[in-house]
Amino acid sequence: MLSLKLPQLLQVHQVPRVFWEDGIMSGYRRPTSSALDCVLSSFQMTNETVNIWTHFLPTCFLELESPGLSKVLRTAAFAYPFLFDNLPLFYRLGLCWGRGHSCGQEALSTSHGYHLFCALLTGFLFASHLPERLAPGRFDYIGHSHQLFHICAVLGTHFQLEAVLADMGSRRAWLATQEPALGLAGTVATLVLAVAGNLLIIAAFTASLLRAPSTCPLLQGGPLEGGTQAKQQ
Repeated sequence: MLSLKLPQLLQVHQVPRVFWEDGIMSGYRRPTSSALDCVLSSFQMTNETVNIWTHFLPTCFLELESPGLSKVLRTAAFAYPFLFDNLPLFYRLGLCWGRGHSCGQEALSTSHGYHLFCALLTGFLFASHLPERLAPGRFDYIGHSHQLFHICAVLGTHFQLEAVLADMGSRRAWLATQEPALGLAGTVATLVLAVAGNLLIIAAFTASLLRAPSTCPLLQGGPLEGGTQAKQQ
């Protein structure tokens, strides 16, 4: 294990254009990295290391075959839970509209406000690519928008859970009269369904990743070809 060498990192002109990130000039991993290289790079300072450890999802399988669809799915992965989790809150606020200050305060806790702020800031960072667009190369390893985006997403999730717990505490008596308790069997069944769904997703994208090196046209010719084209442009 001590004889293993860390993977070589590349400059932006050495990888295909589809892997370029706005304002990130160095620290790129080789697109055709082996599984071992991917694991080792998790312990190496690249432009993705902070993302890996703050999000704990080190590989985006679909990026190899359909970068556009991958970005849409990644955006939807944050947008859908946000809308789904907050529709009841928006509905309650709608009912409180025009009924006075106290009604709105009861429906919207401080944690709700923090969660909404983190969600908006997350979306802004994801779309703006700031601050690396203002100083290309300065934030390749620490401080670029993808890292800040992950941190804001984690903070937003924390405040969201705090808001849910506050709602459950303030509305426990009303909720108890509306629906019976879920119980152990229902809890276990829900957990099993969630785990099974995640395993199916992992299996599907793992199979896609294993097929990618021989079928993906983006990787044909290797990273140096992308660098040559970039220099010519």
